[in-house]
Amino acid sequence: MPPANKGIRWKLWAKVLAGGGAVAVGGPAFTMWLTPTEEELRARYNPDLRKRSLENQEERQQEFDDFVGMLKEYSKSDKHIWEVAKEADERRKKAALAAGRAQKAEAEARREEMRREQGLATKS
Repeated sequence: MPPANKGIRWKLWAKVLAGGGAVAVGGPAFTMWLTPTEEELRARYNPDLRKRSLENQEERQQEFDDFVGMLKEYSKSDKHIWEVAKEADERRKKAALAAGRAQKAEAEARREEMRREQGLATKS
């Protein structure tokens, strides 16, 4: 027969709370202490890679800002974000196709104009 419960075991609960606090606070703090900053990582690169990384940093930052802006725009819709992204991608593809057709038509018009000009020049 188990012993009768004679109240709260304060020593046990103190250990549990101290251990939980150490894990909840100490774990993330230890991770932050171990994680290197971007500058520390770049300092370990070889010189060529470091130069390339610094040259492309602004471009990558701009791409990320554009991506976040698109996500914010997509999140304004009532639909799921991946559905809105798919629709936007389809719109982009249609616009690119339309632009390609327009360029093709313009190039064809220029060729036709050049043929007409050459035809007039040979007759003269």
